[in-house]
Amino acid sequence: MSQQPNFLVIISDEHRKDAMGCAGHPIVKTPNLDALAARGTMFDSAYTPSPMCVPTRAALATGDWVHKTGNWDSATPYTGQPRSWMRQLRDAGREVVSIGKLHFRSAEDDNGFSQEILPMHVVGGVGWAVGLLRENPPEYDSAAELAGDVGVGSSTYTDYDLDITAASETWLNDPARQDQPWAAFVSLVSPHYPLTCPKEWYDLYDPAKMDLPVGYGEGLPNHEELRNIASFFNYNDYFDEQKMREAKAAYYGLTSLMDDCVGRILKALSDSGQADNTVVVYVSDHGDMMGDQGFWTKQVMYEASAGVPMIAAGPGIPAGRRVTTCTNLTDIAATARDVCGVKDDDGNANQPGTSLVGLANAPDDADRTGFSEYHDGGSKTGSFMVRWGNWKYVYYVGHPPQLFDLASDPHEQVNRALDRVNDPQVQAALIEGERRLREICDPEEVNARAFADQRKKIEELGGEEACRTAFVFNHTPTPSEQDKLREGPAL
Repeated sequence: MSQQPNFLVIISDEHRKDAMGCAGHPIVKTPNLDALAARGTMFDSAYTPSPMCVPTRAALATGDWVHKTGNWDSATPYTGQPRSWMRQLRDAGREVVSIGKLHFRSAEDDNGFSQEILPMHVVGGVGWAVGLLRENPPEYDSAAELAGDVGVGSSTYTDYDLDITAASETWLNDPARQDQPWAAFVSLVSPHYPLTCPKEWYDLYDPAKMDLPVGYGEGLPNHEELRNIASFFNYNDYFDEQKMREAKAAYYGLTSLMDDCVGRILKALSDSGQADNTVVVYVSDHGDMMGDQGFWTKQVMYEASAGVPMIAAGPGIPAGRRVTTCTNLTDIAATARDVCGVKDDDGNANQPGTSLVGLANAPDDADRTGFSEYHDGGSKTGSFMVRWGNWKYVYYVGHPPQLFDLASDPHEQVNRALDRVNDPQVQAALIEGERRLREICDPEEVNARAFADQRKKIEELGGEEACRTAFVFNHTPTPSEQDKLREGPAL
């Protein structure tokens, strides 16, 4: 090989890990992601640093946990510090471009790119300020929009994805890409709601044949904090069975549309003669509950929300392999530096990431800990998830934990923590789960610090009333929509 490989990250938004043919889903059609997995490695136990867009994208950029960077929530976006892996690559002389959604504070910050093409950042440089009001939450009046938007048609999000895809094709086919190794971060927004799906994709799925959500009709889990989150994000109140089936058809249709966009991008890479010398990583920022156990969208630690799809392919990555080692979106920073031959910044020795190239070539490691945390809207306390082997432990500050055996209970319907008195194996797992968590962070200290930072942020924005009224929306407007809204703050 005459030069270092190129590095291409393709990230979608709100794509749950099981909604791919290559993950064994019986309904969803994802031929392009299936083909990518066939020529690469799938990571079956991949997690988001936080089941919410803004904090996750900050963690992905920095390669560090949310509780380390302090990007707690949807109103505390990445501002260019700490230095991103994109900036590390760019400062080492590599062209680094973003195309599509970033969800950072602003293009005026140095986010690390040589160029940002069609970037979507948080609204007004502030984001979703309502999410800061965890101690005194208002009614979330936008929840009805999720069900209300279900149907056939185009949306600003699907139009935006087509623009992102076309821009990616143009960029990849530019002869300038042949001059030196590059890195690109291509960020699509589907299948994120609104669940309005173009007809050609919606028609792939018959609502009458949709799979029912996990625990459909059984009500919410018996846990105070989970019920609190569900009462704030009360999406489920607006779904009957027919609307739920139509929503799933639309979500799967948007997933197939996104897969088609991925296929077009990868075809442009191949047609330009660069596929054999490009490491490609496909991920999503978090999942979507899609009605499972009474929840929609994300915010919770169930696999459908905190788990993410993750596929890597290209030079040095085994074909057709499935890895069970726990991985995380924080591993992408280490992967980028590994592929591109760039050293990390001094002082980052304690970052959690490991190169996916190395993990793809190593034996499975059941002892590596998966981790996620949530400190955003709707929650009244911090939640923390650790995963190792088949065990998954969820810690809620001030509330009882949850414990799941994913081997015997993959849909997480049996909270084994309730068996602690009578089952020594459960007792041992609860102790081990808390030990692993406290090896990563002190959850009480982190929880207190998150609330303190959010109180300070509320005051900076003008107080609680300003946060309730300044930026109210259900999903971030596209760049073209934001341009139209700049004359006034109300959305």
